Amino acid sequence: MQSKKENYFDWVYQVVREIPVGRVCSYGAIAHYLGLKSGARMVGYAMNAAHALADVPAHRVVNRQGLLTGKHHFPTPTTMQSRLEAEGVLVENDRVVDFESRFWNPEEELNT
Repeated sequence: MQSKKENYFDWVYQVVREIPVGRVCSYGAIAHYLGLKSGARMVGYAMNAAHALADVPAHRVVNRQGLLTGKHHFPTPTTMQSRLEAEGVLVENDRVVDFESRFWNPEEELNT
């Protein structure tokens, strides 16, 4: 039997797997979409645990301002930026350039 935490993480991972290449989403947007009261912080915990899962693109999840706040949980401090840039996402000073146009909102994209 899975714990609540494992189920929660699985829900988060399902949403993160839907984020298209070249787009980013925020911790809070994922939490809001899932209707989870524990919010962005718990999504962050799920992302921290996802780095060993090759099928979860954790590098596409940033904070609400487009900052790469999770970069320290990757193998190197530049891995997150490198992965985003490989997908065509420009990053300057640990922030996604054109965040608004790169933002993928699960509320809009998964409810259509």
